Amino acid sequence: MLRAGRIGVKAKVAVLISGAGTNMAALLYAAKAADCPYEIVLVASNNPDAPGLAIAEAEGIATWSLSHKGMARDAFDALVDAELRKAKADFVALAGYMRILSDDFVARWAGKMLNIHPSLLPRYKGLDTHQRAIDAGDKIGGCSVHIVTPGVDDGPVLAQTPVAILPGDTVETLAARVRIAEHQLYPPTLAAFVTRERSPDYLRARVRDLAMALPEADEVLSHGMPCFGIVKGKKFAYFTEDHHGDGKIALLVKISGAEEQAMLIELDEDRYYRPAYFGDGWVGIRLDLGDTDWDAIGEWLRKSWLAVAPKKLGGLMAVAEDF
Repeated sequence: MLRAGRIGVKAKVAVLISGAGTNMAALLYAAKAADCPYEIVLVASNNPDAPGLAIAEAEGIATWSLSHKGMARDAFDALVDAELRKAKADFVALAGYMRILSDDFVARWAGKMLNIHPSLLPRYKGLDTHQRAIDAGDKIGGCSVHIVTPGVDDGPVLAQTPVAILPGDTVETLAARVRIAEHQLYPPTLAAFVTRERSPDYLRARVRDLAMALPEADEVLSHGMPCFGIVKGKKFAYFTEDHHGDGKIALLVKISGAEEQAMLIELDEDRYYRPAYFGDGWVGIRLDLGDTDWDAIGEWLRKSWLAVAPKKLGGLMAVAEDF
Protein backbone atom coordinates (compact mmCIF):
# COMPACT_ATOMS: atom_id res chain seq x y z
CA MET A 1 0.00 0.00 0.00
CA LEU A 2 1.33 3.46 -0.92
CA ARG A 3 1.44 5.96 1.89
CA ALA A 4 1.62 9.75 1.67
CA GLY A 5 5.07 10.89 2.69
CA ARG A 6 6.94 7.94 1.19
CA ILE A 7 9.58 8.82 -1.35
CA GLY A 8 7.92 9.27 -4.74
CA VAL A 9 4.41 9.46 -3.28
CA LYS A 10 2.86 12.91 -3.17
CA ALA A 11 0.82 13.95 -0.14
CA LYS A 12 -2.83 14.63 -1.00
CA VAL A 13 -3.91 18.12 0.07
CA ALA A 14 -7.41 19.60 0.17
CA VAL A 15 -7.71 23.39 0.18
CA LEU A 16 -10.58 25.30 1.79
CA ILE A 17 -11.40 28.75 0.42
CA SER A 18 -14.15 31.36 0.72
CA GLY A 19 -13.23 33.88 -1.97
CA ALA A 20 -10.74 34.70 -4.70
CA GLY A 21 -8.51 31.76 -3.92
CA THR A 22 -5.20 33.42 -4.74
CA ASN A 23 -3.32 31.47 -2.06
CA MET A 24 -5.02 28.31 -3.26
CA ALA A 25 -3.80 29.14 -6.77
CA ALA A 26 -0.25 29.65 -5.47
CA LEU A 27 -0.37 26.19 -3.87
CA LEU A 28 -1.89 24.68 -6.99
CA TYR A 29 0.69 26.14 -9.39
CA ALA A 30 3.55 25.13 -7.10
CA ALA A 31 2.16 21.59 -7.12
CA LYS A 32 2.68 21.43 -10.89
CA ALA A 33 6.45 21.14 -10.33
CA ALA A 34 7.60 17.55 -10.70
CA ASP A 35 9.53 17.67 -7.43
CA CYS A 36 6.68 19.17 -5.36
CA PRO A 37 5.87 16.68 -2.57
CA TYR A 38 2.13 17.40 -2.56
CA GLU A 39 -0.78 17.46 -4.98
CA ILE A 40 -4.10 19.30 -4.67
CA VAL A 41 -6.94 16.77 -4.74
CA LEU A 42 -9.88 19.00 -3.77
CA VAL A 43 -10.79 22.66 -3.46
CA ALA A 44 -13.84 23.15 -1.23
CA SER A 45 -15.73 26.27 -0.25
CA ASN A 46 -18.54 27.50 1.97
CA ASN A 47 -19.32 30.01 -0.80
CA PRO A 48 -20.62 28.49 -4.05
CA ASP A 49 -19.81 31.78 -5.81
CA ALA A 50 -16.17 31.88 -4.70
CA PRO A 51 -14.07 32.88 -7.75
CA GLY A 52 -11.34 30.49 -6.66
CA LEU A 53 -13.56 27.52 -7.54
CA ALA A 54 -13.44 28.48 -11.23
CA ILE A 55 -9.63 28.58 -11.10
CA ALA A 56 -9.49 25.10 -9.61
CA GLU A 57 -12.00 23.71 -12.11
CA ALA A 58 -10.04 25.18 -15.03
CA GLU A 59 -6.94 23.42 -13.73
CA GLY A 60 -8.74 20.09 -13.51
CA ILE A 61 -9.00 20.01 -9.72
CA ALA A 62 -12.12 18.52 -8.12
CA THR A 63 -14.28 21.09 -6.34
CA TRP A 64 -17.11 21.06 -3.83
CA SER A 65 -19.14 23.93 -2.44
CA LEU A 66 -22.15 24.53 -0.25
CA SER A 67 -23.38 27.61 1.59
CA HIS A 68 -23.10 27.31 5.34
CA LYS A 69 -25.98 29.72 5.88
CA GLY A 70 -28.76 28.31 8.02
CA MET A 71 -26.70 25.31 9.12
CA ALA A 72 -25.27 24.54 12.54
CA ARG A 73 -21.47 24.80 12.58
CA ASP A 74 -20.92 21.18 13.57
CA ALA A 75 -23.33 19.91 10.90
CA PHE A 76 -21.68 21.92 8.14
CA ASP A 77 -18.19 20.94 9.21
CA ALA A 78 -19.24 17.29 9.20
CA LEU A 79 -20.23 17.65 5.54
CA VAL A 80 -16.88 19.27 4.73
CA ASP A 81 -15.05 16.50 6.57
CA ALA A 82 -16.94 13.86 4.60
CA GLU A 83 -15.81 15.47 1.33
CA LEU A 84 -12.19 15.61 2.52
CA ARG A 85 -12.31 11.92 3.41
CA LYS A 86 -13.92 11.09 0.06
CA ALA A 87 -11.05 12.87 -1.69
CA LYS A 88 -8.60 10.84 0.44
CA ALA A 89 -6.90 14.01 1.64
CA ASP A 90 -3.89 13.59 3.91
CA PHE A 91 -3.66 17.29 4.81
CA VAL A 92 -5.87 20.39 4.75
CA ALA A 93 -4.69 23.88 3.80
CA LEU A 94 -6.91 26.82 4.75
CA ALA A 95 -6.48 29.60 2.18
CA GLY A 96 -8.77 32.50 2.92
CA TYR A 97 -11.40 30.25 4.51
CA MET A 98 -13.51 32.71 6.44
CA ARG A 99 -15.14 30.31 8.85
CA ILE A 100 -14.32 29.49 12.45
CA LEU A 101 -14.00 25.72 12.54
CA SER A 102 -15.72 23.52 15.10
CA ASP A 103 -13.52 21.89 17.75
CA ASP A 104 -14.56 18.46 16.48
CA PHE A 105 -13.39 19.25 12.94
CA VAL A 106 -10.07 20.63 14.21
CA ALA A 107 -9.59 17.51 16.35
CA ARG A 108 -10.21 15.26 13.34
CA TRP A 109 -7.42 17.02 11.43
CA ALA A 110 -5.11 17.73 14.36
CA GLY A 111 -1.53 18.08 13.17
CA LYS A 112 -2.67 17.83 9.55
CA MET A 113 -4.14 21.28 8.89
CA LEU A 114 -2.40 24.58 8.14
CA ASN A 115 -3.61 28.16 7.79
CA ILE A 116 -2.06 31.32 6.39
CA HIS A 117 -2.77 34.53 8.28
CA PRO A 118 -1.97 38.13 7.20
CA SER A 119 0.01 39.24 10.25
CA LEU A 120 3.14 38.32 12.15
CA LEU A 121 1.50 36.11 14.73
CA PRO A 122 0.95 36.26 17.64
CA ARG A 123 0.19 39.89 16.75
CA TYR A 124 -3.24 40.70 15.35
CA LYS A 125 -5.11 37.42 15.44
CA GLY A 126 -8.52 37.49 13.80
CA LEU A 127 -9.77 40.10 11.35
CA ASP A 128 -8.73 43.62 10.25
CA THR A 129 -5.05 42.80 10.67
CA HIS A 130 -3.71 45.46 8.28
CA GLN A 131 -5.79 48.28 9.72
CA ARG A 132 -4.76 47.32 13.23
CA ALA A 133 -1.08 47.30 12.25
CA ILE A 134 -1.37 50.70 10.56
CA ASP A 135 -3.32 52.19 13.49
CA ALA A 136 -0.66 50.92 15.90
CA GLY A 137 2.06 52.69 13.93
CA ASP A 138 3.87 49.45 13.18
CA LYS A 139 6.83 49.59 10.82
CA ILE A 140 6.48 45.93 9.86
CA GLY A 141 3.51 43.77 8.94
CA GLY A 142 3.60 40.41 7.24
CA CYS A 143 2.14 36.93 7.13
CA SER A 144 2.39 33.65 9.02
CA VAL A 145 1.70 30.00 8.30
CA HIS A 146 0.63 28.07 11.38
CA ILE A 147 -0.76 24.71 12.43
CA VAL A 148 -4.49 24.95 13.12
CA THR A 149 -5.60 24.38 16.70
CA PRO A 150 -8.94 25.13 18.41
CA GLY A 151 -7.91 28.70 19.28
CA VAL A 152 -8.35 31.20 16.44
CA ASP A 153 -4.95 31.81 14.77
CA ASP A 154 -3.38 30.27 17.86
CA GLY A 155 -1.45 27.22 16.64
CA PRO A 156 2.32 26.81 16.39
CA VAL A 157 3.84 29.12 13.78
CA LEU A 158 5.85 27.32 11.11
CA ALA A 159 7.06 30.25 9.00
CA GLN A 160 6.69 34.01 8.61
CA THR A 161 7.55 36.72 6.10
CA PRO A 162 7.87 40.33 7.32
CA VAL A 163 6.61 43.09 5.03
CA ALA A 164 7.56 46.74 5.53
CA ILE A 165 4.70 49.17 6.14
CA LEU A 166 5.34 52.25 4.00
CA PRO A 167 4.44 55.85 4.92
CA GLY A 168 0.95 56.51 3.60
CA ASP A 169 0.04 52.85 3.31
CA THR A 170 -3.65 52.03 3.27
CA VAL A 171 -5.24 48.70 4.06
CA GLU A 172 -5.45 48.04 0.33
CA THR A 173 -1.83 48.87 -0.53
CA LEU A 174 -0.43 46.97 2.43
CA ALA A 175 -2.69 43.98 1.78
CA ALA A 176 -1.52 43.81 -1.83
CA ARG A 177 2.14 43.49 -0.82
CA VAL A 178 1.40 41.06 2.00
CA ARG A 179 -0.52 38.92 -0.49
CA ILE A 180 2.61 38.64 -2.65
CA ALA A 181 4.50 37.49 0.44
CA GLU A 182 1.77 34.97 1.23
CA HIS A 183 2.03 33.44 -2.24
CA GLN A 184 5.78 33.07 -1.76
CA LEU A 185 5.55 31.67 1.76
CA TYR A 186 2.70 29.17 1.69
CA PRO A 187 3.85 26.64 -0.96
CA PRO A 188 7.33 25.90 0.46
CA THR A 189 5.98 25.84 4.01
CA LEU A 190 3.31 23.33 3.06
CA ALA A 191 5.89 21.28 1.16
CA ALA A 192 8.19 21.17 4.18
CA PHE A 193 5.27 20.30 6.46
CA VAL A 194 4.02 17.33 4.45
CA THR A 195 7.54 15.88 4.22
CA ARG A 196 8.65 16.46 7.81
CA GLU A 197 7.74 12.87 8.71
CA ARG A 198 10.77 11.95 6.60
CA SER A 199 13.05 14.63 8.04
CA PRO A 200 15.79 13.11 10.22
CA ASP A 201 15.90 16.17 12.48
CA TYR A 202 12.14 16.10 13.06
CA LEU A 203 12.04 12.34 13.65
CA ARG A 204 15.05 12.42 15.96
CA ALA A 205 13.47 15.19 18.03
CA ARG A 206 10.19 13.28 18.35
CA VAL A 207 11.98 10.13 19.51
CA ARG A 208 14.13 12.12 21.92
CA ASP A 209 11.12 13.80 23.52
CA LEU A 210 9.39 10.47 24.08
CA ALA A 211 12.49 8.61 25.29
CA MET A 212 13.70 11.31 27.65
CA ALA A 213 10.26 11.53 29.28
CA LEU A 214 10.83 8.07 30.74
CA PRO A 215 12.21 7.86 34.31
CA GLU A 216 15.97 8.30 34.71
CA ALA A 217 16.53 8.23 30.95
CA ASP A 218 19.65 9.69 29.42
CA GLU A 219 21.08 10.04 25.92
CA VAL A 220 24.54 9.21 24.66
CA LEU A 221 26.15 8.57 21.27
CA SER A 222 26.80 4.88 20.67
CA HIS A 223 28.07 3.33 17.43
CA GLY A 224 27.50 6.72 15.84
CA MET A 225 23.82 6.74 16.79
CA PRO A 226 21.80 8.59 19.43
CA CYS A 227 21.20 6.00 22.11
CA PHE A 228 18.81 6.12 25.05
CA GLY A 229 19.35 4.27 28.28
CA ILE A 230 18.73 4.36 32.00
CA VAL A 231 21.30 6.42 33.88
CA LYS A 232 24.22 4.12 34.74
CA GLY A 233 22.15 1.25 33.33
CA LYS A 234 21.28 -0.56 30.14
CA LYS A 235 20.26 0.88 26.78
CA PHE A 236 16.65 0.61 25.66
CA ALA A 237 16.54 2.42 22.29
CA TYR A 238 18.63 3.62 19.36
CA PHE A 239 17.79 6.15 16.66
CA THR A 240 19.31 5.08 13.34
CA GLU A 241 19.82 7.18 10.22
CA ASP A 242 21.26 5.34 7.23
CA HIS A 243 23.22 3.12 9.60
CA HIS A 244 25.80 1.10 7.65
CA GLY A 245 24.25 2.56 4.49
CA ASP A 246 20.89 0.81 4.91
CA GLY A 247 18.95 3.91 3.80
CA LYS A 248 16.56 3.70 6.74
CA ILE A 249 15.54 6.14 9.46
CA ALA A 250 14.32 3.99 12.30
CA LEU A 251 13.94 3.31 16.00
CA LEU A 252 15.51 0.18 17.49
CA VAL A 253 13.83 -1.19 20.60
CA LYS A 254 14.10 -4.27 22.79
CA ILE A 255 11.73 -7.19 22.19
CA SER A 256 11.30 -10.66 23.68
CA GLY A 257 13.25 -12.52 21.01
CA ALA A 258 13.30 -14.12 17.57
CA GLU A 259 9.66 -15.24 17.63
CA GLU A 260 8.31 -11.75 18.29
CA GLN A 261 10.73 -10.28 15.78
CA ALA A 262 9.57 -12.68 13.05
CA MET A 263 5.91 -12.04 13.88
CA LEU A 264 6.32 -8.27 13.57
CA ILE A 265 8.19 -8.53 10.27
CA GLU A 266 5.51 -10.83 8.89
CA LEU A 267 2.83 -8.40 10.08
CA ASP A 268 4.37 -5.42 8.24
CA GLU A 269 7.62 -6.12 6.43
CA ASP A 270 7.82 -2.52 5.20
CA ARG A 271 7.86 -1.15 8.74
CA TYR A 272 9.62 -3.75 10.88
CA TYR A 273 13.01 -5.33 10.20
CA ARG A 274 15.86 -7.24 11.84
CA PRO A 275 18.59 -4.67 12.58
CA ALA A 276 22.06 -5.72 11.54
CA TYR A 277 24.50 -6.47 14.38
CA PHE A 278 21.78 -6.30 17.07
CA GLY A 279 20.51 -9.88 17.08
CA ASP A 280 17.06 -11.29 17.81
CA GLY A 281 16.46 -9.24 20.94
CA TRP A 282 15.86 -6.04 19.01
CA VAL A 283 13.57 -4.90 16.23
CA GLY A 284 13.86 -1.95 13.87
CA ILE A 285 10.78 0.22 13.33
CA ARG A 286 10.88 2.44 10.24
CA LEU A 287 10.05 6.09 11.01
CA ASP A 288 10.44 7.42 7.46
CA LEU A 289 7.27 6.01 5.89
CA GLY A 290 5.24 9.17 6.43
CA ASP A 291 2.53 7.61 8.59
CA THR A 292 4.21 6.99 11.95
CA ASP A 293 1.83 6.36 14.85
CA TRP A 294 3.63 8.29 17.58
CA ASP A 295 1.41 6.92 20.34
CA ALA A 296 2.54 3.46 19.30
CA ILE A 297 6.18 4.58 19.24
CA GLY A 298 5.76 5.93 22.76
CA GLU A 299 4.41 2.56 23.85
CA TRP A 300 7.31 0.72 22.19
CA LEU A 301 9.76 2.92 24.05
CA ARG A 302 7.95 2.36 27.34
CA LYS A 303 8.00 -1.43 26.89
CA SER A 304 11.65 -1.37 25.87
CA TRP A 305 12.47 0.75 28.93
CA LEU A 306 10.63 -1.72 31.17
CA ALA A 307 12.63 -4.57 29.65
CA VAL A 308 15.92 -3.14 30.96
CA ALA A 309 14.80 -1.15 34.01
CA PRO A 310 15.79 -2.38 37.47
CA LYS A 311 12.81 -4.03 39.20
CA LYS A 312 12.52 -1.24 41.75
CA LEU A 313 12.42 1.46 39.07
CA GLY A 314 9.99 -0.52 36.92
CA GLY A 315 7.77 -1.02 39.95
CA LEU A 316 7.67 2.71 40.60
CA MET A 317 6.47 3.29 37.03
CA ALA A 318 3.75 0.68 37.46
CA VAL A 319 2.56 2.37 40.63
CA ALA A 320 2.56 5.79 38.93
CA GLU A 321 0.51 4.44 36.01
CA ASP A 322 -2.12 3.10 38.39
CA PHE A 323 -2.89 6.61 39.60
